[in-house]
Amino acid sequence: MQDTDMLPREEAVQLIDQDGAVVADDHYALPDTASLLRAYRGLVEGRRINDQASALVRQGRLAVYPSSHGQEACQIGVALALAETDWLFPTYRDSVAVIARGVSAADALVLLKGDWHSGYDAKTHRVAPQATPLATQLLHAVGFAYAAKQRGEDTVVVALCGDGATSEGDFHEAMNFAAVFHVPVVFFVQNNGFAISVPLSRQTAAPSLAHKAIGYGMPGQRVDGNDVAAVLAVLGEAVDRARTGGGPTLIEAHTYRMQAHTNADDDTRYRERAEVQAWVARDPLTRLRAHLTASGVLDEALDAEYAAGAETIAQAMRDALNTDAELDPEDLFRFVTATRSPQLEEQWQLLRGEIDRTPAETSGGAR
Repeated sequence: MQDTDMLPREEAVQLIDQDGAVVADDHYALPDTASLLRAYRGLVEGRRINDQASALVRQGRLAVYPSSHGQEACQIGVALALAETDWLFPTYRDSVAVIARGVSAADALVLLKGDWHSGYDAKTHRVAPQATPLATQLLHAVGFAYAAKQRGEDTVVVALCGDGATSEGDFHEAMNFAAVFHVPVVFFVQNNGFAISVPLSRQTAAPSLAHKAIGYGMPGQRVDGNDVAAVLAVLGEAVDRARTGGGPTLIEAHTYRMQAHTNADDDTRYRERAEVQAWVARDPLTRLRAHLTASGVLDEALDAEYAAGAETIAQAMRDALNTDAELDPEDLFRFVTATRSPQLEEQWQLLRGEIDRTPAETSGGAR
């Protein structure tokens, strides 16, 4: 491969503009109508999931929620680009992608509710647990892809991260290992402009994050992260390349974090409202709706059907998170090691004794 083949485009790949019009491209084809309708349904559901989760935070049912409102094209594009045998390694902001991959919304939100586990069986869904530490999941993804290659499996791994994660040492290590050992992994960076309050200009001096790829010996590409058609096309090519032995790819999706980092963040302290408002016109949901409506394949009845399906998911979220979980104190000790050590057993018996004490004994002990 020539060095020039590894360099990303000067402008991000775009197939549908913010008004819904098709943008001709010499290399990437517009996905077919069925794929775009499937993507649109995913966007509708993803937006409803984001809005419902934010409401559940305000109600005290979720401890925290890092919203991907405005980034749903990246979330849905990743889920649809993967085959059943492939794996997804998400970040804490990728709940919509996790749900679109087949995990129930209620299970996907267990971690953000404040439970001690991820809430779903990673092996069943081929989705790794969501990672809160920046970039740690990239190393896990590369190791998993390397193992799959050694076993001769038909598995491609897509590893998600944000722009802030590219400043971590784990990002370098994962990229370098993936390129040297030619593993079937796609790094998908959702560049939403900020790592909490730190803008991209304080993360890198490179022309783009995708330009970092050539330094490791892999191709890089830039895509309009609010154009789900372009995301599907660019990701699809990278996944196919990895599956056929072409090795890793780095993709930078240009998108924007429309809401605060989490419910605990005040984004008015570090960015202007005018900047946020400028991205409203680039919304991935309204963009694709405009295209499909103009194409005559989306009408009010079908749109209402998709909205009703999204509301069913939101209702399931409310029902699950408005039910208090039955907690078992022994779980604190049950899953620490495969075989419980004498020390852990002693601690459990001590705690169980405290729990089993009668109210009278408790009262007497307090005097």
